[in-house]
Amino acid sequence: MRFSLSTAYLPLEELPALAMAADRLGYHALAMPDHVVDLEELETPYPYTLDGSRRWPAGTPWPDPWVLTGALAAITTRLRFFSSVYVVALRNPFQVAKSVSTAAALSGGRVALGVGIGWCREEFDLLGQDFRTRASRTDDALALLEELWRPGVRSFAGRHYLAPPLTVEPSPPTRVPVYVGGLSEAAFRRAARHDGWVGDLFTVDEAAAHARRLAELREEQGADGDFSVITALTDAFLPEQFVEAHERGVTDVMTMPWAYYHGLDAGLEQKLDGLERFAADVLEPVGRAIASGK
Repeated sequence: MRFSLSTAYLPLEELPALAMAADRLGYHALAMPDHVVDLEELETPYPYTLDGSRRWPAGTPWPDPWVLTGALAAITTRLRFFSSVYVVALRNPFQVAKSVSTAAALSGGRVALGVGIGWCREEFDLLGQDFRTRASRTDDALALLEELWRPGVRSFAGRHYLAPPLTVEPSPPTRVPVYVGGLSEAAFRRAARHDGWVGDLFTVDEAAAHARRLAELREEQGADGDFSVITALTDAFLPEQFVEAHERGVTDVMTMPWAYYHGLDAGLEQKLDGLERFAADVLEPVGRAIASGK
């Protein structure tokens, strides 16, 4: 099982120190959420809370994931970076291809693209993108990105996007894995066609049920190879609970480790202390248990 540090809602100035500590302590990746803007007033309900309200306060920073990757890759050596999740359908996919491939090249291939179709109609309207076609445009864009990231001259003809013979350089030094977020059956099917799924906040039982469904869909599709099930766990605290989640299909956990020791409102020194303590209390024993098969 791998553990990734969620950067959601964190002060921008804390991220370099947290990234360097995570790199040193053996965390797998930074999980970076995405919004272009955060509108003051919305009619669209947020889909991941019971009352539709947003989880974050006004003024929360939303740094661009690929700019952030370029900066933090320069001060780390092994830490990976993935978006959790990036709304491709808000953007021109050729610009997405350029941004992600540049971040991949600068980081030495330590990048994965986590995508979602998006939920905020007003953000789509503001950026001049069609909210109604976001799912089909996401599928088309992902096929286009796979083509554009291959070295040499490439072309593409899809339902929404066309590419004459062209190159996008720098190309990624290794293939960029694609993870898909979302809770609908359509999102699960989309994830099963790619390299992994990015979830939200779930109990171990809920996450295991999602992992089972994803495995069923991959079997139906005849998919093989590595597949990541990435989520945050709300009821796992002890090493044995994380090991159980691993045994039930969860491959990666997104976490804010300081919350276990100092709460979510911890300052930077408390965050760094929490990273150290969680690495000793959880990462190391979980790694040993999984390696030994216990």
